[in-house]
Amino acid sequence: MRVGFKNPWWVVVGAVLGLMVGNGPVITYTFGVFLKPVMTDMGWDRGTASIALTTGSFCSAFAVPWFGRALDKYGIRRVALPAIVVYAALLAALGLAPRIFWAFALMAGLTGAASAIQTPLPYAKAIAAWFDRRRGRALGIAMAGVGLGAFILPQISQYAIGRFGWRGAYPILALLTVAIAVPAVALWIREPRPGEGERHESQGPLTGLTPREARGTRRFWILAAALFLVAMSINGMTGHIVPLLTDHGMSPARAAATLGSFGLATLAGRLLAGFLVDRFFAPYVASVFFLGPIAGFALLSVGSGPLPELGVILMGLGLGTEIDMIAFLATRYFGQKSFGEIYGIFFMTFGLGNAAGPLAAGQIYQMTGSYTPALTAAGVGLVLAVVCINMLGAYVYPVEHGRAGVRP
Repeated sequence: MRVGFKNPWWVVVGAVLGLMVGNGPVITYTFGVFLKPVMTDMGWDRGTASIALTTGSFCSAFAVPWFGRALDKYGIRRVALPAIVVYAALLAALGLAPRIFWAFALMAGLTGAASAIQTPLPYAKAIAAWFDRRRGRALGIAMAGVGLGAFILPQISQYAIGRFGWRGAYPILALLTVAIAVPAVALWIREPRPGEGERHESQGPLTGLTPREARGTRRFWILAAALFLVAMSINGMTGHIVPLLTDHGMSPARAAATLGSFGLATLAGRLLAGFLVDRFFAPYVASVFFLGPIAGFALLSVGSGPLPELGVILMGLGLGTEIDMIAFLATRYFGQKSFGEIYGIFFMTFGLGNAAGPLAAGQIYQMTGSYTPALTAAGVGLVLAVVCINMLGAYVYPVEHGRAGVRP
């Protein structure tokens, strides 16, 4: 187990594996696959089912800062390993939910809260500690695991639902989570010891802002707003890709495969963005990737032929940039002193957007009978996000200054 472990890229390997079964691929990106089967079984309309399924996303968002604080205090493995097991048990139990709205929502909420440990939080914390000069590249490769999972998990879920129903599909996803994430964390995910990684303890203690100090800066709220808008805009529509396409006559299997293209696009987006942010100013890189999905929304509205798949790819490229950007920008603007908690707050904001987006799209569809107004609103949200991201200014903790950045 220890052979070659001083090479920091083993941490990236562990992160790729763990994030393949992160809460994004398992919960967020299978939302559209589960939506219609849950509607049919429970007798709910699309808006009600969207509320029930997104309860977990809201609870996950609020739980991330708590897990971030715990990781800062107790270490990654000590918190993550038991929490992953608890999360998987709750996910499996979701298949036993009764046909009562409040009971299903409560179970989904508890599952979502526990799933916060399978956000990129623990993996990004480990990578940020091991890497400095190549941090963007390492984060991009690690977060590609989310893209792989987003490609594979919707298709596994569609197959499992076809064979065992939606109630049997959740225990299968839970088993996959334990079988992959627990060994990955146990073997490879940890903080560096003195003298390991690109950063060394001889450089002195970690510098950066406390969460309270960070919240007192203008940059904190600008970045939070950008993250919320991007998550709500792209994930709001991602959750409805499968029902949108099946409404236009596409088969559920083909719609799930089209959603798989989204996963591959997020993978490509993470790798490309991670490579670029080590060489170019990150807000400029983010701007390019965030504007692409606007064209994707227009293509998705066509609903037939090859154009919707191209639209899904453009959406995936945009979201593929976002998750790595949270960790990268958090370290460059707020340092690493309280990385776990600050990252947790930002990911909470991102998670709230993830939860609010599908819910809003579902309600808009329920009121109008069309996804076109939701697609238009998502495009406006991305334009506002680009404006916000370009207001951040120069890095406060750039790599060339090590860890001695100047506070804003």
